[in-house]
Amino acid sequence: MKTESVGMSVVIVLLTCCCSRFTNAQELTPDLRAVPEGKGWKGNFKAAKLIDRDGAAALEFNSKQNVLWLDGVDFRTGTIEFDAKGKSRPWASGFVGVAVRVVNQQAHDAVYFRPFNFRAADADSRSHAVQYVSHPKWTWQKLRKEKPGQFEKPIDPAPDGDAWLHVKIVVKDRTVKVFVNGATKPSLVVDVLSDHGAVFCIFNVLSLSNVQS
Repeated sequence: MKTESVGMSVVIVLLTCCCSRFTNAQELTPDLRAVPEGKGWKGNFKAAKLIDRDGAAALEFNSKQNVLWLDGVDFRTGTIEFDAKGKSRPWASGFVGVAVRVVNQQAHDAVYFRPFNFRAADADSRSHAVQYVSHPKWTWQKLRKEKPGQFEKPIDPAPDGDAWLHVKIVVKDRTVKVFVNGATKPSLVVDVLSDHGAVFCIFNVLSLSNVQS
């Protein structure tokens, strides 16, 4: 089965969480400087290095597929915001995204982007710009075949696939809304397909920056 690998990106992450550990909503700005040391994070730290992005800490990865996640964060409802930079060349390690409702690396929901499709020449490719999946059952292949056009959409106006992309993902009850570059209208609205219980935040990205937008 064909899989898609997450590619080179730089991300700013801001979480607003309502979860079992907190009585009220709480804003979290993950400390990305701690990622290489594994403090509060889990994942493939050997592939990451600290870099500077406009005076702020950032992480850059040197391999095509990485998973980093916050340890001990029970995210159930709220908002995740981040900035990402992918690549517009087709299949050139250009996937960026975030996973929620995570049981493990095989069972989770995710929203991710294909920057090489943002301004593709044909409308069909553009319609695959932003994607929701729910692994292991609902892969992008299965969704595209059985529920075409429902869980992936174009982005209007279409961003530059080589430029920074600001993303806001709102998770409420069983609905996920994805807003891009400050738009008031969501690019994607879906009802989640999983019944996953415990929820953590996994960042399927190849670079991270903790500049708070």
